[in-house]
Amino acid sequence: MSADVRPIAESELADWMRALNTGFLAPARVTESDVAQRAKYNDLARIQGAFDSDTGRCVAAFRSFAQRLTVPGGAAVPASAVSNVAVLPTHRRQGLLTRMMAAELGAAHARGDVLSTLIAAEYPIYGRYGYGPAASIAEWEIDVPRTGLDRRRPVPADGGRIDLVDAAEVREVGPELHERLRAVTHGAVNRDERWWRLTTGLEEMSYRPYKEKFHAVYRTAAGEVAGLAVYSADDHWTDAKVPLNTVQVKDLIAVTPEAERALWHFLCSIDWVLKVRTGRRAPDDLVTQLLPDPRSARPLTSADFLWVRLLDVVRALRARTYAVPGVLVLEVTDPAGLADGRYRLDAGTGACERTEDPVDLRLDVSALGSLYLGDESAVRLGALGRVAELRPGALALADAVFRTARRPWCPDVF
Repeated sequence: MSADVRPIAESELADWMRALNTGFLAPARVTESDVAQRAKYNDLARIQGAFDSDTGRCVAAFRSFAQRLTVPGGAAVPASAVSNVAVLPTHRRQGLLTRMMAAELGAAHARGDVLSTLIAAEYPIYGRYGYGPAASIAEWEIDVPRTGLDRRRPVPADGGRIDLVDAAEVREVGPELHERLRAVTHGAVNRDERWWRLTTGLEEMSYRPYKEKFHAVYRTAAGEVAGLAVYSADDHWTDAKVPLNTVQVKDLIAVTPEAERALWHFLCSIDWVLKVRTGRRAPDDLVTQLLPDPRSARPLTSADFLWVRLLDVVRALRARTYAVPGVLVLEVTDPAGLADGRYRLDAGTGACERTEDPVDLRLDVSALGSLYLGDESAVRLGALGRVAELRPGALALADAVFRTARRPWCPDVF
């Protein structure tokens, strides 16, 4: 069984979407509106499909798009975000993903993208293409009665206020607020116009209908928007008509600790609500410590999330900042040949260049991706055999150089 892998034509978009939906176990039906929306927002040159040579049917899907990733220090680097990857169960283990990934990484390197990103649905797949897990997420379920919060006083004590707003107002204030958050949150990515239109129900896909949500905005005493919480609630009552409702946080972004504290207190103060699920947070998120009893927040999820694959090591290492000075010579191996080489990083000045100096650490490009945002320990990777120390003390220095005071966080699935 053979297949032709190539960028799709516009006339093939519906067939490609049916393959994608089938691969994600969603209804295969695709409407004209669905196709029109894809065509409006997606660059067809960056959508690949695999087409069965006998039937002509699309049997695998792959898409990438331009993205900006915030790195330690606040710089935003150009990235190629990989998404919508699916191979039909009838055509697995035939090398289709490998062919599509090779084409994408070569094109991204030629475009001048510094790195590539993705959210891995399955752990074992993407390491072989040079990606490494670079930012994790955690989720908690808060038992509201146990928190110790005074639910009678949800109003912020700092002079700010919380207002419930509609989706139209979220589209006005949300993008600017998120950009302020992204500027100070390494691991965060930009949200485009389509993201805001879909998340607020202005547009929707037929196979993923929009569900109404609640939107709470925190404003400072001066009237500036500093936080936003988007949430839904179930409708669960006992036979004795006792409410046992759960709030599910869909999105909570705050640019000040005061806004973050006020929004979590507000969510834990809603009548009839016994539990609050936090949604995807950074593993070192403040939410549990904002509660008088942190044990009232029960861990639900702790997992890898954002994966990073470096394409241009020099530009990537120059883009971020480092906690301590130090010089490291890294020998990076890359089976695809895109990031292969020996690099001298001066963390004190931020300079990075190719070099012939003696090697301090040898690692593959996926291990460097795991180190890049500051979430992983070089010493830990050394113990796992993923980083080789050729100069004594180099692992400890790399740990101090690359690690960050706060862990990276990517709030968004893409």
